[in-house]
Amino acid sequence: MKTPLLIAAIFFSGLALAQEKKSDSVKTKNIEGVTLTKQVFKKQSDRFVYDVAASPVAKGNTTFDILKQTPLLSSTDDKTLKIAGKNNALIYINGRKTNMDAESLVQFLKNTPAENIQKIEVITVPGSEYQVESSDGIINIVLKKKMSDGLNGNMRMSNTQNKYNASSASFSVNYRKDKLGISANLNGGENIEPQSYILRNGTDKLKNESVGDIDDPNKNLGGYLNIDYQLTEKSNLALSWNSWANKSNNSTIDLFNTLTQPNKKGITETTHTWTKNRADGRNYNNSVNLNYEIKLDSLGSKFNANAAYLIYKRFQFAKNNTMLPDKMGGYSTPGQTITQETPQIINNFSGTIDYIQKFKNDFTLSLGGNFNKTKTNNDTKNFTYQFIDENGNEIKNPPGKPDFNHFIYDENIYGAYLTLEKKFSDKFSGKVGARYEITKSLGTADNPTNTIESQKYQRIERDYNNFLPYLSFNYAINDKNNISYSFSSRMRRPSFWELNPVRNYITEFNYTQNNPFVKASSTYNQELTYMYKNSYFLILNHSYFKDQITQVPLQGFIKSADGKIGTQNVLRYIRTNFGDKQEMSAMVGIQKSFFKQYLTLNFNAGVQHNINNGSLAEDPTSGDTFVDKDGKPLVYTNTVKSTSIVITSNNTIRLDKKKTWFLGVNYFFVDKQQIELGMLKNLMSLDLSIKKNWNDWTFALNVNDVLRTNIVEIEDYQPNGNYNYIRNDQYRRGMTLSITYNFGNQKVKKIRDIEGASDAIKSRTR
Repeated sequence: MKTPLLIAAIFFSGLALAQEKKSDSVKTKNIEGVTLTKQVFKKQSDRFVYDVAASPVAKGNTTFDILKQTPLLSSTDDKTLKIAGKNNALIYINGRKTNMDAESLVQFLKNTPAENIQKIEVITVPGSEYQVESSDGIINIVLKKKMSDGLNGNMRMSNTQNKYNASSASFSVNYRKDKLGISANLNGGENIEPQSYILRNGTDKLKNESVGDIDDPNKNLGGYLNIDYQLTEKSNLALSWNSWANKSNNSTIDLFNTLTQPNKKGITETTHTWTKNRADGRNYNNSVNLNYEIKLDSLGSKFNANAAYLIYKRFQFAKNNTMLPDKMGGYSTPGQTITQETPQIINNFSGTIDYIQKFKNDFTLSLGGNFNKTKTNNDTKNFTYQFIDENGNEIKNPPGKPDFNHFIYDENIYGAYLTLEKKFSDKFSGKVGARYEITKSLGTADNPTNTIESQKYQRIERDYNNFLPYLSFNYAINDKNNISYSFSSRMRRPSFWELNPVRNYITEFNYTQNNPFVKASSTYNQELTYMYKNSYFLILNHSYFKDQITQVPLQGFIKSADGKIGTQNVLRYIRTNFGDKQEMSAMVGIQKSFFKQYLTLNFNAGVQHNINNGSLAEDPTSGDTFVDKDGKPLVYTNTVKSTSIVITSNNTIRLDKKKTWFLGVNYFFVDKQQIELGMLKNLMSLDLSIKKNWNDWTFALNVNDVLRTNIVEIEDYQPNGNYNYIRNDQYRRGMTLSITYNFGNQKVKKIRDIEGASDAIKSRTR
């Protein structure tokens, strides 16, 4: 059971001051007969470049470790990577998107030696040639090329202890012989994802509180197989397959509920119930991608084509029980039971083509297109059993009230792009481009219970076109100063689970509601960057979100479309388009090594200003409105502005001359800021690590959230008197011990990592 977190995304940015020593560490390297001055960190055209091969922290690290040391990147949970000011970081390898789901990708990054990496490119505002959503950024990992044939691999085992114990293991192998390259990975593990909640909502006269725990056991097994064959000196054919399976049985929600409100006589009464939920679920994700690439000339011109098929299956059965007090002082009397079957099956076929033509006058023309055809099948079945009537009398063997909904969603996306890039001189370069996307979708519902909701979304058609321009330029003022600017417009389409019109119950009167009427939102990003001596940088960013997709809390007494008003205060967290939002940030930072590379400092801090502008008066899935006890309409609004400080610091300290012992000290702080659900209180985390390299072995100990301060708290007060409070503790503090062994020829050339045609769709299954 993947329980929604009821929190919106946190966008990181920052402001900092640091001082530099006069002596800059500079390395020179001869590439194809041209002597270049190599800087560890620099700005190039539309991206930041971190030269891992010239960095002192690469040896003995995994790719995931080195990504956490890369400027502008951070990880707060050791699972996901964030780019400052961005929702997500999409991983590319050698310019192609990785064709893996999130869990497999993390295992891949944690089991790939950093010694194989030449450089890491961070693209904060991607160009038109990239298929990305909203304000997503890109991390492009460029692997070393001059490697010999042979076999190599590694094995990794780890054990983590927080509230519960978790273990994982993986095995990776790479083989290269003449024209054939093969890479494979198998990984798995067991863990229990714990959470504790405090949920409060109500008014000055009515108070509802739920306190308790959520435990989600998981067993995971996944892997991938990539085969690359060189057809001729100029052409390659590649086949990629990856798979991931998850089993989550006996997931539980255990919450004690306290309701305080006036009775019919106006006397304040307090009642208690106990919510005991249980769910069994399993997920399967399989995809295959066929790639063909041909080089057209010695300048780097090429043609690339992909065809992919993806199938995702999710099955879950949940039982929500509301238990009432019994005569013995316990809670054994059933009040209500809701059973849910919520399957989801996603089938997708995708294709992409890319043509890149390079000219001798430093001019590049890129054009291409993509096609995605997706069908989701959601056959949901709900039964509600009421064991107590309105007068408090027990109902024996109550009939289940059915609520069936078979929702099918068909979506076709056609896209084309054109990009022109020109290097006018050694100092000035520019890039201009655009994407044009056509989206056609149809959602249909077949519901035998014939409720008002099902009638409303029996047929939902979408047909819209989007023109998405892009512009960037880069100007090197001199050897020490560089300035660049980027503008990009993007769409953010709803994930498929957001469109599936089901409710996920937390308690009897507190649940999340998905919404088939959610439409795509638009994002406009601008970024101005100044860099000094390839070590210090200033980034100014502005993002405008139109019709943003988020989760909004509506609460009160339900007034249905027929005018009837319910007798119980209800809180619904509804996925919907919720007005517009602006984010402005200013960040300065430093990436530099000190004391003969014994200390590598990656520090940035800044200020972020959020402007929210949204309101919601009714549940868009049913037409229900929310009123107080006197029938006065209740509207949820968020027009609050907030300014907050953000600090991130990732530092590596080398403890010996032989570069075998390393100490890591990582810290982040996010000041309180207004998000869609209310005021998010400040967050911070201190993470420590110690690592030992011994021949082909690496031993590492990581302690995350040492001070146990990474706990989410959100509080909201509405002008109409409603309030809402959420405290969510995911037990971030924990200790992980890992052992990695590298075997074979460590110079084996990696096979081409192929961008899958279905990658843009895959991200929407999660």
